[in-house]
Amino acid sequence: MLDALIREAIRAAGGWLPFDRFMALALYAPGLGYYSNSRQKFGQMPAGGSDFVTAPGLSPLFGRALAVQISQAMTATDTDEVWEFGAGTGALAEQLLNALGDQIKRYCIVDLSGTLRARQAERLAAWGSQVEWISALPAAFSGVVIGNEVLDAMPVQLLSFDGEQWAERGVVIDGDTLSYGDRPTDQRPPLFDDFVPGSVTEIHPQAEAFVRTLAVGLQRGAIFLIDYGFPEAEYYHPQRHGGTLMCHHQHRADGNPLVLLGEKDITAHINFTGIALAGQDAGLTVLGYTSQAHFLLNCGLAALLETASIGERAMAHKLIAEHEMGELFKVIGFAVGEGFDALGFAAGDRSHTL
Repeated sequence: MLDALIREAIRAAGGWLPFDRFMALALYAPGLGYYSNSRQKFGQMPAGGSDFVTAPGLSPLFGRALAVQISQAMTATDTDEVWEFGAGTGALAEQLLNALGDQIKRYCIVDLSGTLRARQAERLAAWGSQVEWISALPAAFSGVVIGNEVLDAMPVQLLSFDGEQWAERGVVIDGDTLSYGDRPTDQRPPLFDDFVPGSVTEIHPQAEAFVRTLAVGLQRGAIFLIDYGFPEAEYYHPQRHGGTLMCHHQHRADGNPLVLLGEKDITAHINFTGIALAGQDAGLTVLGYTSQAHFLLNCGLAALLETASIGERAMAHKLIAEHEMGELFKVIGFAVGEGFDALGFAAGDRSHTL
């Protein structure tokens, strides 16, 4: 059982396990973690046993609009491969392959979940050898990289502030249950002067390291990462003193990752300033940063809606509605070299807020 595995990890670590290591086990422990087990995860309604829905599952128009940006990026960077990280159900891959056709010579999927890889393979069987599953990122590759809701599932470190000093939050065994335990640390969030006593927040070394790894390996191409989050000044605003850590189970959100181990998702919002700096410092050019709504509209979603049915329009509207995914979700783009004028950021670019 996952609970027993995590308890053994806590004991092996001397009774205190850093939260990022706990989160990694809870999500990715082979065969047991949330993304490694066979439990249903993606779907529009809890009746089907799912916990949340992603943009490609809401509407195929998401992939069709994104394909416009990918097509431009492939042409601008003279590449013919797409690399998708965390492909979920395979819905986005299916949408992009349908939209881009022969422009994609090779579609590479990098996914840690064997269960999800099997489902993706079944869904994408029609494309045969055009689709490949990669278990380890090569030292050098070229193409357009896509990551939709990938960064938020990467383990984060939790930091707490008692009014005098900062501590790193970990997980300890408290009788029959798991609970939090704090230890003093020299680590700080990027902005920390105005936090009130009792504040908790996250830092994202693994997500930033992921971007740096992409920068080192990507010889020619572009990167588009889509996720929920904020610029640094908003992320670490004093009023957000509870942090952004959240769990999802049967389409309900809660803030306690220490229960229902392996049965619910654990995520944190993204500090997009940190992501932008990680890419820039590693030599990438920031193409732009904007809301998902602006990005999809820039990529022609409005024209796609004109020929859609009423039902299709209703679902696609959730992709751009401010109270749904349109504003909370952001898109950041990178390119190797000098970059290009990416269509997705033509209007509403917010790079200046980073």
